[in-house]
Amino acid sequence: MKAAVIHGPGKITCDNIDDPTIENQDDIILKVTSTAICGSDLHIFSGGIPQPRPMVLGHEFMGIIEEVGKGVTHLKPGDRVVVPFPVACGSCFFCNHELPGHCENSNPDHYGPEGGLLTQKGGALFGYTDLYGGYDGGQAQYVRVPYANFGPRIVPDSLTDEQALFLTDIFPTGYTGIDWGEVKGGETVAIFGSGPVGIMAAKSAWLRGAARVIVVDTLQYRLDKAKATANCETVLWEDGPKGVVEQIREKTQGRGADVCVDAVGFEPERSLLDKAKAVVNFEKGSVKVLEACMSAVRRGGIVSVLGVYPTTYDNFPIGQFFDKGIIMKGGQAPAHKHIDKLMKYVTDGKVKLDDIITHRLPLTEIAHGYDIFDKKEDGCVKVVLDPWA
Repeated sequence: MKAAVIHGPGKITCDNIDDPTIENQDDIILKVTSTAICGSDLHIFSGGIPQPRPMVLGHEFMGIIEEVGKGVTHLKPGDRVVVPFPVACGSCFFCNHELPGHCENSNPDHYGPEGGLLTQKGGALFGYTDLYGGYDGGQAQYVRVPYANFGPRIVPDSLTDEQALFLTDIFPTGYTGIDWGEVKGGETVAIFGSGPVGIMAAKSAWLRGAARVIVVDTLQYRLDKAKATANCETVLWEDGPKGVVEQIREKTQGRGADVCVDAVGFEPERSLLDKAKAVVNFEKGSVKVLEACMSAVRRGGIVSVLGVYPTTYDNFPIGQFFDKGIIMKGGQAPAHKHIDKLMKYVTDGKVKLDDIITHRLPLTEIAHGYDIFDKKEDGCVKVVLDPWA
């Protein structure tokens, strides 16, 4: 089969590899009909999250079931399903507490309570390095899906692939940021990052009754896309974090936003000075966006961290966190917890997901897709791949 294989930082190719096979009784083999490149895939592509051996990437995928294991109870060949991005067993302590990203059984080689980049991780993720389970991902023609009695959801015939595809990750992740923000109605929500997750967070804020939604980014074309697809206010980050924070405070009677969402993570655009500081402090990337969220949120407000942060950081503003009484929550989104509710939003026409797609490419052009997404060229916001074109 054809599959997108990472061979090291900056090198991903469409290779011919062996088809996956059933390994456990609750596995399915999925013929992938649609898949996408996620912003977090770029952390592997850049080398920010290491992967020493070749591996099939991709955790946003859906398709038609080709084969089922003997223990699969409610799915059959021919069913069209969408698959949440965490690999989760459905029966451990954390799965039973709606925390599938912390599954105790899916990542036996690297699982543990400590956490951190190279120490102990949580549960597994599809196509997301050996640290996160080593499962080949769905940027391929076929993929093995374990724990199939818990993860895959059947997609209604009324939805096209593109209408349903983002239920895998970016819509549940964006929604999680708003859910963690405890948005109940009437709030001002500021979202840092107008990539796919940031836009989905903006759409989710409206679903939860926000009064104002403000999206911040360094690139005008991404803000234009956010405004067109999520009907939000926009702020261009061009004078550094101080100018952005001042604008948000001006829009909120000097207080700051009720909720701030970090949808960027540890690899924002950075100056040479920022990069030098990271090297000196043995850090991966920067926390500049998270620091901006902590300044822009009001006292007693909530900061939701959806962007990836893999390591420790020097001079973290714990004093500001304490003095302002900020509530902060972050981590892998519990996609299984929200996917059924979000599927209904889509089928009922309450939210549109496929309007963020800017590029549709065959899987054979995977290198080009990663390149334009990584470099933010050609107006790229979201790339969807056809494994069979």
